[in-house]
Amino acid sequence: MLKRRFDKKVKTGKIFKYEDLPDEWADNDLELKGNAIKKAYRFGARHTPFTHLLRKLVWKKKYWCTDELNEWMDDFHPDCVFLSFSDDFFIPQIALYVAQRYNIPIVSSIGDDYFFNDRFSISPIYHIYKTEYKKLIRKVLAYKGSAIYISDKIRDKYNTEFGLDGKTVYLTSEIRRREFRTINLETPVITYFGNIRMGRNYALNDIAFSLGKIDRNYVLRIYSGENDRKYYSIFEKNPNAEYCGSISYAEVQKKMTESDITVIVEGFNKKDIDQSRYSLSTKAADTLASGVSILTYGSQECGIVEYMQSTNASAVCTDKKKLKETIMALLDDIDLQKQYYINAEIVTEKHHNLKQSCAVFESVVESAIQKGDNACLKI
Repeated sequence: MLKRRFDKKVKTGKIFKYEDLPDEWADNDLELKGNAIKKAYRFGARHTPFTHLLRKLVWKKKYWCTDELNEWMDDFHPDCVFLSFSDDFFIPQIALYVAQRYNIPIVSSIGDDYFFNDRFSISPIYHIYKTEYKKLIRKVLAYKGSAIYISDKIRDKYNTEFGLDGKTVYLTSEIRRREFRTINLETPVITYFGNIRMGRNYALNDIAFSLGKIDRNYVLRIYSGENDRKYYSIFEKNPNAEYCGSISYAEVQKKMTESDITVIVEGFNKKDIDQSRYSLSTKAADTLASGVSILTYGSQECGIVEYMQSTNASAVCTDKKKLKETIMALLDDIDLQKQYYINAEIVTEKHHNLKQSCAVFESVVESAIQKGDNACLKI
């Protein structure tokens, strides 16, 4: 769309078949040419109200709506639109276009609270963005269809507010559970995998300092794709924290199952809590499936912290003053480690089961299509 905005000769749109899709995204797939285009893309990649509104203007031109796209959709003849929610305008707008063109339902996938998560701002641009965004989302969710959610917490909020009947489809994991083994107290392997923004770097630093108080040789190894030094430099002055950088997901799986303890963290500041209040990332499914002892640390208001506490499959600390005590209890109590292992296996089978998650998703889609067909018959 950006290239087309600057060059009328650029042809937009490409049809992908399943076998054409790469297993992993590569940055160079973008093939941006020209300094002006590259700079504009980098600017647009920033998630700010201003850039969202600028994107809205670019996509409003509907360069994406080509004859080729419409012909392809006519041949494909869709029965339902699957919409993965974001904080932008163009994806919901395209979903509405397709749904209205074929009079078919929309099934929305809602994993983050983009709608209700308001923040204090004196910027008129922010309030313009938020007002326009909410207007669009209300239109999408008022249209016939349903939704799937990442957790029960966000499901209950959106179903109640918008009169939906959506269901929770828990994330699953490819990690194979290892046999139970006690934590190695001499040289425990303690790991964290994932994003270190949103206050998570400070929470990880707290854990590392607490480990040092228990045993100066204990180290928290942190694996993340974060390249901005301002987020990981905090670990440089902590002798019990080691920032290890980025690794592949295959390596994450391997290193996690080799760990004695793997860590889940969230921030404690209000702005961080607001962003993670309903989140339930792949870390929950992966850690529970791994068979490794789990330490969860963060505000109880954060979705994943609340969820892990409800499973009784993880040591959970929501108060910095009790962090050392919580870690020591996990290290010293073998019966507790065993109970967490058993409970994690039960929760994985109950919630993070691929067959069950697929069945729930299929039932939501089939129900939305059926209700849409019945509505058409009544008309």
